[in-house]
Amino acid sequence: MAEAVKVPVDGVAVTAIGVAVIRARESEREDRLYDDPLAKEFVAAARAGFDEERWTRLEGIADQFYEGRTIGVRLVDDRFREAIAAGCRQIVLLGAGLDTRAFRMDLPEHIHIFEIDLPELFDFKEPVLAASGATPTCRRSVVIADLREDWRKRLLNSGFQPSLPTYWVDEGSLGYLNQAWNQRVVQTLTELSAPGSRFGAGRLVVDENAPQYGALRSFVAGDSTPEPAPAQRPADFDVEHWL
Repeated sequence: MAEAVKVPVDGVAVTAIGVAVIRARESEREDRLYDDPLAKEFVAAARAGFDEERWTRLEGIADQFYEGRTIGVRLVDDRFREAIAAGCRQIVLLGAGLDTRAFRMDLPEHIHIFEIDLPELFDFKEPVLAASGATPTCRRSVVIADLREDWRKRLLNSGFQPSLPTYWVDEGSLGYLNQAWNQRVVQTLTELSAPGSRFGAGRLVVDENAPQYGALRSFVAGDSTPEPAPAQRPADFDVEHWL
């Protein structure tokens, strides 16, 4: 199975593999914050696509982000449940990566999850899910789209209903877009949101010039020309005010 899957070894899609490494590690703990059995399937499938040196680097970068990211996964899990309890019937993952909440959280079957991400991500993800025999507990739709382009039309064509309350989830994808793209994404999701909708936005206080962020940008760029650091936000940046 692993040899037949096209593994993304660089580009933004590779960050999803790093997060899967983190989720697999957390799932092995006796005091785990969540259990994601499919994470180890993604890790096993991805491992075959990397040479030894690059995989070791990936694991090292994942280790540096482990604590913050794994807590973030649990926090979003909790927000999922809160949004559903509040009446949200649709959940849209902006840059879904290798997310498995449609499979692992025992979500009600009337909930409809839409996963938006790049084609190279789903070229890897869907064969692994199929080979593992994974079955979602709720409705799940794959939306192949770039958030920098017209993802609205593709979301609507996948069965999204603007008349229903929606929980919009971003776990870091907007950090790879510039400010103008971010504004367009938020404007679009606002226009598609019925009353009662929610948007989960994480706020981390980080030094984007720290070594681990430089290592991550270089890794994502495939060691060619590292991606530039995002524009610095002021220390008192208030995401709620910005929205």
